[in-house]
Amino acid sequence: MSPRCEVCAGATVTKICKGTPQHEEICLGLFTLVLTEPTQAQKCYRDLALVSRDGMNIVLNKINQILMEKYLKLQDTCRTQLMWLLRELVKSGVLGADGVCMTFMKQIAGGDVTAKNIWLAENVLEILTEQREWVLKSSLLIAMAVYTYLRLIVDHHGTAPLQALRQKEVDFCISLLRERFMDCFMIGRDLVRLLQNVARIPEFEQLWKDIIHNPQVLSTQFTGVLQLLQSRTSRKFLACRLTPDMETKLLFMTSRVRFGQQKRYQDWFQRLYLSTPDSQSLRCDLIRYICGVVHPSNEVLSSDILPRWAIIGWLLTTCTSNVAASNAKLALFYDWLFFNPEKDSIMNIEPAILVMHHSMKPHPAITATLLDFMCRIIPNFYPPLEAHVRQGVFNSLTHIVEKRVLAHLAPLFDNPKLDKELRAMLREKFPEFCSSPSPPIEVKIEEPVSMEMDNHMSDKDDSCYDNAEAAFSDDEEDLNSKGKKREFRFHPIKETIVEEPVDITPFLDQLDESLKDKVLQLQKGSDTEAQCEVMQEIVDQVLEEDFDSEQLSVLASCLQELFKAHFRGEVLPEEITEESLEESVGKPLYLIFRNLCQMQEDNSGFSLLLDLLSELYQKQPKIGYHLLYYLKASKAAAGKMNLYESFAQATQLGDLHTCLMMDMKACQEDDVRLLCYLTPSIYTEFPDETLRSGELLNMIVAVIDSAQLQELVCHVMMGNLVMFRKDSVLNILIQSLDWETFEQYCTWQLFLAHSIPLEAIIPILQHLKYKEHPEALSCLLLQLRREKPSEEMVKMVLSRPCHPDDQFTTSILRHWGLKHDDLLAEHIKALLIKNNSLPRKRQSLRSSSSKLAQLTLEQILEHLDSLRLNLANTKQNCSAISSPWLRNTRTRPANPPRAAGRPPSPAPAAARALRSPPTTRRSRRPAAPRRRRTPNPNPQSGSGRAPPPWVRTATEAQRGRAAPTARRSAPIATAPPGGGGGNCTCVSPPHSVFPPISPPPPPRRHRCADFQTRDVNKGVSTKGWG
Repeated sequence: MSPRCEVCAGATVTKICKGTPQHEEICLGLFTLVLTEPTQAQKCYRDLALVSRDGMNIVLNKINQILMEKYLKLQDTCRTQLMWLLRELVKSGVLGADGVCMTFMKQIAGGDVTAKNIWLAENVLEILTEQREWVLKSSLLIAMAVYTYLRLIVDHHGTAPLQALRQKEVDFCISLLRERFMDCFMIGRDLVRLLQNVARIPEFEQLWKDIIHNPQVLSTQFTGVLQLLQSRTSRKFLACRLTPDMETKLLFMTSRVRFGQQKRYQDWFQRLYLSTPDSQSLRCDLIRYICGVVHPSNEVLSSDILPRWAIIGWLLTTCTSNVAASNAKLALFYDWLFFNPEKDSIMNIEPAILVMHHSMKPHPAITATLLDFMCRIIPNFYPPLEAHVRQGVFNSLTHIVEKRVLAHLAPLFDNPKLDKELRAMLREKFPEFCSSPSPPIEVKIEEPVSMEMDNHMSDKDDSCYDNAEAAFSDDEEDLNSKGKKREFRFHPIKETIVEEPVDITPFLDQLDESLKDKVLQLQKGSDTEAQCEVMQEIVDQVLEEDFDSEQLSVLASCLQELFKAHFRGEVLPEEITEESLEESVGKPLYLIFRNLCQMQEDNSGFSLLLDLLSELYQKQPKIGYHLLYYLKASKAAAGKMNLYESFAQATQLGDLHTCLMMDMKACQEDDVRLLCYLTPSIYTEFPDETLRSGELLNMIVAVIDSAQLQELVCHVMMGNLVMFRKDSVLNILIQSLDWETFEQYCTWQLFLAHSIPLEAIIPILQHLKYKEHPEALSCLLLQLRREKPSEEMVKMVLSRPCHPDDQFTTSILRHWGLKHDDLLAEHIKALLIKNNSLPRKRQSLRSSSSKLAQLTLEQILEHLDSLRLNLANTKQNCSAISSPWLRNTRTRPANPPRAAGRPPSPAPAAARALRSPPTTRRSRRPAAPRRRRTPNPNPQSGSGRAPPPWVRTATEAQRGRAAPTARRSAPIATAPPGGGGGNCTCVSPPHSVFPPISPPPPPRRHRCADFQTRDVNKGVSTKGWG
């Protein structure tokens, strides 16, 4: 060794001997060189092996941390060096290297055949194959490797490189399964599921023969496939097939996302992991993980957090491959097949029954296919074990009823929405569960936390389940006596908070001495002013140039523990004044916000404080809405609301919209008054994120009371708040149709406070059903009655389906007829003419929007007939409403001139129908011929209404002007070509929308007796009428 090297080595040893922190610095420094300097890696690893005093435990922990948290952000060079380092650790037999190897395997994504993922799978497999003796020393590593590569074999097919990799994986798995089968046995029943997927590969086909017919060949302790199927799969195996990033996002959805607002997160997840054809196989891994690993606490189950069954239902409905769909259903029911209540958890089988139960109303096809699968899997899974499978499914259903997941199964198994054959099959397979003595009531049970059981969201989205709904025992009598449901909202019991002494000792040891002393002073400070002074000193030290940013995370942990009381209770003062607001923002923690407001964004200290807040946000998510409050309430932060956007981008979420929604959600749960206080500023400062967000509006209207609603309405009226924009209001109102009744009424009140013309939202009528959306219909009806009818309004109103129980169209037409009779008559006449002149063959129905917007002649006449029937008992109103139409149509001849190819308008028929109440056939009497009334030739006299230009008056007829030739008309009786009084029935249709006003005259032979016509609407040919 050269003298220089001896000096360096001596200096290193001396530094290491100083203590643990110096030893850690040297080890992590050498580890960093290994990752970033490939040419120096061999030497640095040798030095690392020499100086490490803890068996490289520090380095192993850091590798695992990088793999779990930062692997996706690593550059290719660092990834290659990490793989090289793993190889060296395995060669050296370092204790704990097997854990690093399993973490590497967790990063191999299923359903992903991109180059980087294949490189990772191939290199890990190469290490495991080369170091076989080392692998055989760890039973857990053997089982984990077999489970991982059995699953990956399914994805690796097609190209030659993938086929070569697949063969290596097959050889590796077969050798371990045959030599160390009992080590692989610890996987449990999911080993059988994975082996089923690869059963057609010759090597595995031979293995299956041995498992079924000669199990003793594999191990003397192995008695057969039943022994394996009755063994539950451990969580660690189910979790190993999801990458850390997938797992984090899935846990986020099941713990932070509100039910009903999950679409954006599901789209986000699908875009990242489920967008390719190869990724379809990942759905099985996700479903097994959700059933076997994600077991929410009772607190989460009782809240409005997205339930497991909803995510599984989404995975099933978005599956595009039949094979993947079948495998996904098997993954969902897999724990049912050999369920043993003494060994297996109810949480493993609960999602399947709830998916079926909640899908019955919105997606009956999903429920039907799952029930069909459950029945057919019993004889078909493995015929020799049919009795065991039947017993397992029976045990599952019995346990579900006993644990009150569903009180009764009869409403599910014998639902009229199901196919008759399926219901018959269910009655045959499960007669015990197909009869119920009482109506089903889904009940929230109270189990110990260890049982981890609940029925999921009895008060969740009504569109996701049928009429069975949770009821508390004290309210069941009210439920039955009143004949309607009462709504309940979960309110956690507020327990008395007992202040415990804060222990920050574990964090203090990781801080510098100077920072440590200041944190201790902060802990001992008794009054707020003293704490603020110390806090300012801490901020000043953070802003120093030589501050180690690695300590930000530890400092954030200390601050979060010390200031827990800041995040309890209400933030907003009881009485809002300038003095009370300034006093409320004088907390020590808010000094970070104040310093941030005083800095320029290009200042280096600005990013440091943002990093500190980001670390705090990770540990205490409430810090987000506290920052919003400070920026709104503090005079020092006036005009600085854009700082929140910089904060959102500095967090791990990295997205303003997501961060804002999460913070407002946290605020909604903690302090509703503060939510209302922040709302005007949020909508004003972040219009792009809020004005298009139904999610934020739903958060607000879900918790406010009538006084807070009135306050928001006043803000809107005074111009301080804009919650709707003309271009996005329609979409938000459509989203609100699925909300609770009071939430919808609040939404409409807030909308009506804005000056948005009603024409902007009138298309919502196409989405409203009278049984499902009474809130929106009533609000819209009250608003329409204040408006003058426009043609578009009348068109949308008439476009609604005509139903005897739906009085919306009739009531608004009646009101408009009383208040705006002439205007309404003009619009209806225009619509009749337009719709009667549209060429039917050209009406396109290719899109759902065109279907909704289509207005047919039959619809118009049905609504007018409904209005006529409604007015039959109100003679005074009847004459008032029908008079405008009579004035517009009574002078119109039977055969007006029109463009070629256009059928005549049915307006006269409608007018004739409105002129008289309905009569029965038996009560009709022959009436004297009605004399045609000659309109006033002077348009300035009489009623002052000039006849339409196409009207042929009696005076013109007397002058000898020939009537234009009439084409065939379906709904309107026209005069015969030979003239006469118009009583000829030779071209009358066989039936009409309205009953005739008077009976026809006695039939007489006419010269056009052989004239043939066709009803263009009904397609009925008539010949030789009369």
